[in-house]
Amino acid sequence: MGALILVVVTFVGYLIAYHTYGRFLARKIFRLDGSAQVPSVRLADGVDYVPTKKGIIFGHHYTSIAGTGPIVGPAIGIIWGWVPAVIWVFVGAIVMGAVHDFGALIVSMRNDGKSLSEVAERYIGRRARTIFFLVVFLELSIVIAIFGVVIASIFARFPRSVFPIWFQIPIAVALGAWVYRWKANVAAATAVAVLAMYGTVVLSHVLEGLAFTMPALAVGGSELLPATGVWIVILLLYAYVASTLPVTVLLQPRDYINAWQLFIAMGLLVLGVAASAFTGALQIVAPAYNASPAGAPPIWPFLGVTIACGAISGFHCLVSSGTTSKQVRCETDAQFVGYGSMLMESALAVLILVTVAAGIGMAYQVEGGEVLTGVAAWNAHYASWDAAGGLDSKVEAVVRGAANMLGSIGIPKAVGVIIMGVFIASFAGTTLDTATRIQRYVISELATSFRLGVLTNRWVATAIAVGGAGALAFGTGASGKGALTLWPMFGAVNQLLAALALLLITIYLRRRGGWGYLLTLGPCLFMLVLTVWAMVMKEIEFFAKPVSETFPAYQKYILIILNAGTLLLSLALAVEAFIHIARPRASAT
Repeated sequence: MGALILVVVTFVGYLIAYHTYGRFLARKIFRLDGSAQVPSVRLADGVDYVPTKKGIIFGHHYTSIAGTGPIVGPAIGIIWGWVPAVIWVFVGAIVMGAVHDFGALIVSMRNDGKSLSEVAERYIGRRARTIFFLVVFLELSIVIAIFGVVIASIFARFPRSVFPIWFQIPIAVALGAWVYRWKANVAAATAVAVLAMYGTVVLSHVLEGLAFTMPALAVGGSELLPATGVWIVILLLYAYVASTLPVTVLLQPRDYINAWQLFIAMGLLVLGVAASAFTGALQIVAPAYNASPAGAPPIWPFLGVTIACGAISGFHCLVSSGTTSKQVRCETDAQFVGYGSMLMESALAVLILVTVAAGIGMAYQVEGGEVLTGVAAWNAHYASWDAAGGLDSKVEAVVRGAANMLGSIGIPKAVGVIIMGVFIASFAGTTLDTATRIQRYVISELATSFRLGVLTNRWVATAIAVGGAGALAFGTGASGKGALTLWPMFGAVNQLLAALALLLITIYLRRRGGWGYLLTLGPCLFMLVLTVWAMVMKEIEFFAKPVSETFPAYQKYILIILNAGTLLLSLALAVEAFIHIARPRASAT
């Protein structure tokens, strides 16, 4: 029953936090005004600035920030024990992550929907904008490249997920046309779209021919691209097209039905937890606290940079100030979209923690076919940091654990595996095209400032965004997995960006007057210390690690240079920002 109690207590806690602390922030700190003109209305262009119903924009925002972050992070961070992981996710989301997302959304909405890079110039200075841009550009390039690898890996490991994932595109386009062009009832259209989406899951299970495995690309008998490389090229081309279309054509409707997919998947997981807990089949088999997992770095600061999206994530501020701020139709919707969606993502992270802390113990098949249960199953998967740390390992733990729990409510394990594979790949896909669109915004904004007119064109800016990610992906070979070279520093860079966003929000609130800025300054200082600590430790590790066949010299020096450069630039920005906090300018708007 421990797993069920954990879910109930945390979910009730999120509801209380939304209606107390979230409402306090909305009314007293950010002072939301339902009559204020917002960018989606004032600058409406039908492409990026589109006033959107609260429920639809919530779906877009939620699925864009979620991605695989609240899935992958908890699946590896639990190696230090389920108690510290749950505390970090639950408390972190309420007092840091949701405040960060909500604040970034409001600050952007009150500055014409501009990205935080542009907002930094207004509140700190031109140099600050350039530093912010460099950090954001690196973050987004890694996100686009890595999420392409994530999806390609899921397609390779779960071939029955391929058909449902790609068929979501025509379903989403049809939904968008039905709602926006033919003014269909949103509830009815949603029901049809979601049923069609789950219909593809059933078809993929029933029809053997729909299990698709991508062949390698060969020319003249020689392999030009392996299967993963082919998938990444296709996914980058998709991201290019998807991120240049008007948001109402594909982005909004796809994210919206993916949000419903998530709600249904979360509902099924909750039912699975309840059913398997009441039968006694579900027991938490992960240790409550594991101070020294084999080969793992110390729990602090690395728990805070390993479990990112479920507690706080810098990528979220890019979505808040990138696509979402251009679509929220009134300020009072921002609490639901910004604060509420982060709590929902944290709730998802709790469910993922349960799947790997307890679900994996119901049945876990090891090489050779033996099926382990209980603590033996946990130990087999989390024997060491290296064993649990690979991308495939993270996804495998979640999918298998969740499929076990879904089996408790009568869903065949094979179908449960497809549902979870589609679920994870769908969210990676929404993050992929949203990140590409945001990168285009950032490039266009910087080009406008430097009067580089050709780069403001959305087709050209998107080509740069996709090209940069492609260079990272294929930088070390045709497999397309080159971006994983930067994975060791990605978590820290992501959390450092969250600290910098909180710093900017703090300056905004400080200039408006009152003491409300202290509510963001505290989390900002905590995250700044945490991430600088982690990046310094990673720098020492990169220097000390010997060059080998699996860690070539070029990879070593790329990590050393990028990690050190990002750290120094961010510290320079932090110093400049703290000077502004100490000496506020005129009142902000």
